[in-house]
Amino acid sequence: MPDTRNRPPIDALGPAALVAHGLIGRPWFRRAVLWLIILASLVVGIETYPAAMSRYGEALRLIDKVIIALFVVEITLRLLAYGRYWPRFFLDPWNVFDFVIVAVCLVPINSQAAAALRLVRVLRALRLLTAIPQLQIVIGALLRSLPSIGYVGLLLVLLFYVYAVVGTTLFGKNDPAHFGTLHDAALSLLRAVTLEDWTDLYYVQSLGSAEYPPPGLDRYPDAEPQPMPVVAALYFVSFVIIGTMIVLNLFIGVVISSMTEAQAENARAMLEQRGEGEDLGAQLAAMERRMQEMTEHMAALRSAVERDGGGRPRM
Repeated sequence: MPDTRNRPPIDALGPAALVAHGLIGRPWFRRAVLWLIILASLVVGIETYPAAMSRYGEALRLIDKVIIALFVVEITLRLLAYGRYWPRFFLDPWNVFDFVIVAVCLVPINSQAAAALRLVRVLRALRLLTAIPQLQIVIGALLRSLPSIGYVGLLLVLLFYVYAVVGTTLFGKNDPAHFGTLHDAALSLLRAVTLEDWTDLYYVQSLGSAEYPPPGLDRYPDAEPQPMPVVAALYFVSFVIIGTMIVLNLFIGVVISSMTEAQAENARAMLEQRGEGEDLGAQLAAMERRMQEMTEHMAALRSAVERDGGGRPRM
């Protein structure tokens, strides 16, 4: 959700800014911008088909020019909504994001870098991030979780390193194609942690490379088949459980926690925008007092009814 804390007060805006502010705040305006972004994304995708370009190229280029013009109008209205406080528009990162994308779309493409410059138009699809507030919450949660994800990633690197060294030591002679070097072992473990045919790796070490030869073994004439069923089972099962079921789930837990915090912060910002969130603690305390008063009042009514005829209604 765009940051509303940098917006100027309504009473400080001029007539043109008030008109622009009222226009961009309309639900139909936001829906129109959303559909415009979707249309722009579809046009960029259709232009990747040579048959479509040969048949509808002129129409697609005309639609593209109209879309760019409407994007410029939309950004201009959003700038006008700030009035003389227009520099505050660039204090919101999402506004800067939208402005840069629209500015890049205005770069002329009649140069030697035309093909590369055309590719940047696909960035218009990324404007869905600003058009849909829920996506902004998701992106904010991901950015918020980066520090914690870094520590989980460090734990995963240590796990890979330890198991790669152990795997190279145990299975290097039996399967040099997958565990001959430290980096080969790390890549094999990456395959195992993603559960992509990790059982093949296990069978090679369990049955031996002579009984279950891996692809590319013929390039290693010095390979020595060494079946290790028990060791291979302990090695791969423990790694898959630790790597997949625990470490990767930590990433999910961190993101979910950040998502909850981002949603709470978004709700708090909406309350502050409405002038209702200046002191949430005081509001909660007031609500608790009202609930307590209602409970006491209901108890008093119940006692009065029980004293008056045992709670039977009068006729």
